[in-house]
Parts: sequence; structure tokens; C-alpha cells
Amino acid sequence: MTQKQTDQSIELSRLSHNVGATIEGLRLGGDLAPETVEWIRTELALHKVLIIRGQQHLTDDDQYAFASLLGTPTLAHPTVVSHGQDNLILEGAANAWHTDVSFVDRVPKISVLRAVELPGYGGATEWANTVAAYERLPEPLRDLADALWAVHTNDYDYASAKQPEATDSSGFSYAEFTRVRFETEHPVVHVHPATGERSLLLGQFVSRISGLRDDESRDLIRLFQARILSPDNTVRWHWEEGDVAIWDNLATQHYGVADFGDQRRKNHRVTVAGPVPVSVSGQRSRVIAGDASAYSVVDDGGRLANYAGNLAVA
Repeated sequence: MTQKQTDQSIELSRLSHNVGATIEGLRLGGDLAPETVEWIRTELALHKVLIIRGQQHLTDDDQYAFASLLGTPTLAHPTVVSHGQDNLILEGAANAWHTDVSFVDRVPKISVLRAVELPGYGGATEWANTVAAYERLPEPLRDLADALWAVHTNDYDYASAKQPEATDSSGFSYAEFTRVRFETEHPVVHVHPATGERSLLLGQFVSRISGLRDDESRDLIRLFQARILSPDNTVRWHWEEGDVAIWDNLATQHYGVADFGDQRRKNHRVTVAGPVPVSVSGQRSRVIAGDASAYSVVDDGGRLANYAGNLAVA
């Protein structure tokens, strides 16, 4: 499929039926025409993940300027010190399925990740479509999920040995990651503000399902995660120089695969401010601990005018 946008010949190719597409022929930056930005928004809503090839020209400032066209950028991270930089520097890989920064009440709606230094092998990123996962649940499980709430926190499942000097495979120390404790109760199913779709909101930062015993929480989390991570609901991307990934953080989980030994893997990330999630019954997420107002504004961005529906379930 070829789209003409402001004299650029842009080619979009799907990576799989349920999630992901590549885009060639688009030069990212802060000077894109409004119609091009709107086209990107629509394709992102459809495919959930876009891989933009050939962006070797991008600097940190260019990446931030482009992200600003999609909404209001957040600070680099709620707890990790960025030393004045707008982009979060990620060394290594998260090696766990998660939605970025889901432990705060205002979950970023979009993440923009740029490959800066690549290992000689390994280091791919995987994504899963949490909208398609919900749509494919049997009706009894959908009804159950609609009624559940889960507690997300940055002080859970981050480092297996919770020592201040311990680090995860992204290079952050446990002490730094948890220097301010955040805990938020989110609906397990939230309504996407841009598309109206229902999406499962779970992942690494979930500590428990509200109102249930620990063993019951673990069993339900495993059940829903297994649906999310079904192989036909995921896509894996092997990075190349100049690649930029954009994903809908409210409709996906992702996993940076730490299979590159002691080689360096470095990415720079900008996140775009998102909403306080809303349940299917209209209730908003609730803060238990931590104030994220200094990290991000609340911005749902409004409904997409030209959105035709999730391709994965069409």
C-alpha cells in the first residue's frame, strides 16, 4: 500500500495479521505536515505498532520534536534520573512483558523508541496486541475481565533480589527505579480514548488483582497474559540501524529480549502523555501511592475521526 503525503511516497506493509506494520519513505522530524501526522495517528491506531525505517538522520532533539507532534511529551521517567535529557536512555532490555509506566495513574499513550546502538546479534523487541486479545476472549472471560481491577506498582517484580544496588537488564538500579513509590489501581479492561476499543491492561507491573487472594490473582493474571501472548497475537522485530518504533502503549504490551550476551544495546525513548484509564463502566483509575503530576499531564487526545476499527478483528 502506498500513501502520498506532502510529496513523499510512503509505503506501508503489514508485519502480521494482528499487530505491526513497517513504513518506508517517510522522513521523521518536527516539521511533518498536519495531514501526515494524522495519517500516522490513524495507521498507529489500526496496527498498534509502526516501524519507521531509514531514520539515520534523527537526533535526540528531532525524535523529541516528532513525538511532540503526537501529543505532549512526558518527562523521561517518573523515577529514573535523566540528567536533564528529554529522552530516556535505555541500555540493555527489559526482558519482561509490560506496558510502559503503567504504575502511574496517567499511562503514556504512545512510546517512540529509536535504535542508537545495536548488538551484533539478538536484542529484538516483541509486541502483543491487547485489544485483539480482549476481543478474542470467550464471552465468560470478557465478562469477568470487565469487572476486575488490578494494582500496578514500580515496587514489584522489578529486580528478583530487592537490594538497593541490584540492577535489571535495562541498567536501572532497584533503588533508583523505586526511589518514589507509585501504586495505582487500574481496570483490567479499559476503554481506549482514541478508538473506543476495549483493551486488557496488565503486564509486569501488576502486583495483584484487587479483592482476591494472592494465588487467585496469580492464576487470573497467568490466564489473561496467556491470551495476550498467544504467538499469533505478537510480532517480533529485529532492529537495524535507522529504525524507529512507535507503538500505542494503551493497546499493547512489549518485551525487549535480553539475548545478546555482554554486547551493548542502546535505545532512546520518548513517551507521550496519555489518559487516566477508564473502565467499561466509566470509572477512572485510582491512585494508591505516589503523585505523577510532575511526570506528565493528563491527555486522552480525543477520539480519532477517521478510525475504521481494529484490523486484527476485522
